[in-house]
Amino acid sequence: MVSSSSSKYLYGAAALVVVGLVAFAATKQAAPSPYDAFAQCLTQNNVKMYGAWWCSHCKNQKELFGSSFDYVDYIECSTPSRTMNQICQNAKIEGYPTWEFTDGSRASGEQSLQTLAEKSQCVLPTDSL
Repeated sequence: MVSSSSSKYLYGAAALVVVGLVAFAATKQAAPSPYDAFAQCLTQNNVKMYGAWWCSHCKNQKELFGSSFDYVDYIECSTPSRTMNQICQNAKIEGYPTWEFTDGSRASGEQSLQTLAEKSQCVLPTDSL
């Protein structure tokens, strides 16, 4: 039979392990994505993506970048009721996704990273081709 004080030590040790694992998970930083610099370059070159939260093509476009999409200048065009907000109306956005480039040109629909690189003059990592 396990004594009462032994049980307290076991529970205490288990609690420390759980706290340690939670602390480790909370402080562990994700490895940088190979597209971080590319996505940052797009934003530095004033490339914007207009999209909508409900748009499956926008979702696919975001997934191409993975976590690096956080660095893309993204403009959400849809309200919760799925109507276009004023920013996108003023920009005359007609479909999603719409990419806008520094020279004022636009590309509608899903774009390959290679196309975005060519239109933006940003370097795409060579291991991604």
